[in-house]
Amino acid sequence: MLPWIIGFIIFTAGPLLFSLYGSFTNYDITSRMDFIGFDNYERLFSFDQLFKTSLYNTLYYVAFTVPITTAGAIFVSVLLNQDIPGMRFFRTAYYLPAVLSGVGVYILWMQLLDPGTGLVNLVLGWFGIPGPNWLTDPDWTKNALILMKVWGVGGGMLMYLSSMQGISKTLYEAADIDGATAMQKFFKITLPMISPVIFFDVITSTIGGFQIFQEAYVMSVGGGGGPANSMLFYNLYMWNQAFESFNMGYAMAMSWILFAIIMVLTVINLKLGPRWVHYTGGED
Repeated sequence: MLPWIIGFIIFTAGPLLFSLYGSFTNYDITSRMDFIGFDNYERLFSFDQLFKTSLYNTLYYVAFTVPITTAGAIFVSVLLNQDIPGMRFFRTAYYLPAVLSGVGVYILWMQLLDPGTGLVNLVLGWFGIPGPNWLTDPDWTKNALILMKVWGVGGGMLMYLSSMQGISKTLYEAADIDGATAMQKFFKITLPMISPVIFFDVITSTIGGFQIFQEAYVMSVGGGGGPANSMLFYNLYMWNQAFESFNMGYAMAMSWILFAIIMVLTVINLKLGPRWVHYTGGED
């Protein structure tokens, strides 16, 4: 165990403790590292409007992305859990976005969402719907990223599909004998049996949502979160403070606030989980 312990101390615990101490300093990477107490935290909550903006943008993104992508992945997995010819092709097609390169996908979506020549607005125009300026209108930028996230539900779909295929067919056969409809079987059998996977997906998706960075860095105006700071997400603002303005101590304080937010939400999920998560062979 010694090599692992040494690696943990040097590469995980050490930087973690250094970050905690650095959050109470004016560390600027190059020379300064004076202890300033809670000044960084006071500045964040009392004077920094961009901190509040970035937190709002991130909460907005998480609040819509997590339920929509979870429901979308379940819906697609139900469709793909059918025994019909050609189903392997569709499973591969829906999973493919989950393995594509991040930056390449973002550049592709920037072209798709172009208000003048993009395919998305072109298709909307076929139905007489005027397409918005997805990435240049502050009212639509976050929605554009949510749309892009929904397109990549293949990773979650694979988990749900695997879980559904592990459900005993005898449960559905018994429901058929009792005259249950397809909707009744879905809500009374399928959802309870895959609830542990839903629980896992919600927690990991929430954590991942709060860590959104690449999308905003590549797709926003100048990588700064524009237009009008509508894509200034928490991690992007923290990056700018650390590596653009060299306010590393300030960025460290932001990282610990993010850690606290994610920890609180995870604990809440863990507390609420036993009320709706069903484990086969165990207590509900």
